[in-house]
Amino acid sequence: MFFGPEDNVAEYYQQQVEMLEGFNEMDALAERGFIPGMSKEEREKLARSETLAIRISNVANMVLFAAKVYASVWSGSLAIIASTLDSLLDLLSGFILWFTAFSMSTPNPYQYPIGKKRMQPLGILVFASVMATLGLQIILESVRTMVSDDDEFNLTNEQERWVVGIMLGVTLVKLFLVFYCRTFTNEIVKAYAQDHFFDVITNIIGLIAVLLANYIDDWMDPVGAIILALYTIRTWSMTVLENVNSLVGKSAAPEYLQKLTYLCWNHHKAIRHIDTVRAYTFGSHYFVEVDIVLPANMALQEAHDIGESLQEKLELLPEIERAFVHLDYEFSHKPEHAQAHAL
Repeated sequence: MFFGPEDNVAEYYQQQVEMLEGFNEMDALAERGFIPGMSKEEREKLARSETLAIRISNVANMVLFAAKVYASVWSGSLAIIASTLDSLLDLLSGFILWFTAFSMSTPNPYQYPIGKKRMQPLGILVFASVMATLGLQIILESVRTMVSDDDEFNLTNEQERWVVGIMLGVTLVKLFLVFYCRTFTNEIVKAYAQDHFFDVITNIIGLIAVLLANYIDDWMDPVGAIILALYTIRTWSMTVLENVNSLVGKSAAPEYLQKLTYLCWNHHKAIRHIDTVRAYTFGSHYFVEVDIVLPANMALQEAHDIGESLQEKLELLPEIERAFVHLDYEFSHKPEHAQAHAL
């Protein structure tokens, strides 16, 4: 696909529109002291809905796991057994994500003074690691089955009807849960949505593999399991890479830093210069560091009030967990907290 000059111009103007919308949001925050959005009651209602989505997903995983165990025993298909083991790990992963959400909702300012926001990406990393490990185990078992001299794969008509009915039913339920969980913005609920979507794919692959093995050749069953496993490893490896960035302190996008700079510059007329604006990931939210320059002869009380009000204003932004504002009277010195370089 090729992009012409018209596409570049359209993209440029779209970026300008988004930038102006961000500036308008910062102006609203500066003038009103809050960002227009959901009320406290609406946020609490959303939190209850997110909790309900997690509980529904966990209950569905338990019921569907039992159904797939029956299908595995009835068919003996390696691909369906692998899909059933995946459902077993869904239960374990569901517990991990539930524990993560519970830990984040119970802050302890004495033992965890900076909060537990990193619990979210950490829980997702554990979840993804378990899923990737499952994929590797499936590949090894499938290869062993292909090189061994096992009995031929064959289903009776009754077995085939039960297996097809169960797998199609499980797939339809999971597809409904995909669309339901994707209506939320919470990262944990979105992880459930991704898991449900993965189950839809694996169920379809497992069903196709068992039917091909039954009607064409039995080696297609372990081949289907290997395809399923490779998809597992790829999907959750990408999830790991995405969440690692939120743990190592990756910088916010330039557009977001631009919004923060705009907010800081328009915070108070006494601000002479903005030395530094940093925003970096700390779990699912940002930590922000700002250095502003005030007049050298300004009273300490006035300077303190300007810095404190800016900190409070920054922390009103939903993406920011903590903000630190440093006050200075000049900006010609070297940056504070310069990193030491090894010799």
